[in-house]
Amino acid sequence: MKIVIDTNILLSFFWKDSITRKLIINLKNSLLAPEKAREEIIKYSNEIIQKLKISRKDFEKLFEELEEYIDFIEKKEYSDFIEKVEKIAPDKDDCDFLALAYKNEYTLWSNDKLLKNQEIVKIISTKELLED
Repeated sequence: MKIVIDTNILLSFFWKDSITRKLIINLKNSLLAPEKAREEIIKYSNEIIQKLKISRKDFEKLFEELEEYIDFIEKKEYSDFIEKVEKIAPDKDDCDFLALAYKNEYTLWSNDKLLKNQEIVKIISTKELLED
């Protein structure tokens, strides 16, 4: 089973002993995300570093490790589906994730409760993943 993972879930990977990090490691080769998620992590790297009180070097090491577990997909691979999901996305920032999941009929891992209100993509939360 392949799972599209949203940026907020990916950010939890940077917390040292998080359950999410353990799940990501255990789900290696099953997880993918739009390139947008990678770009967002880089964009907010300074905030991550500050919040976690880690060095830039530690952040870069963790980011490289994360990239071993996540297959980041270029927008051109799912761009034909963006317009379809824009109509149902509760937030425009979710379109890349929904489009990637919709195109491939994958589940989307997100804790965003608003995403559960749409019906074209199955959403699974961290809690639900742990229950499986």
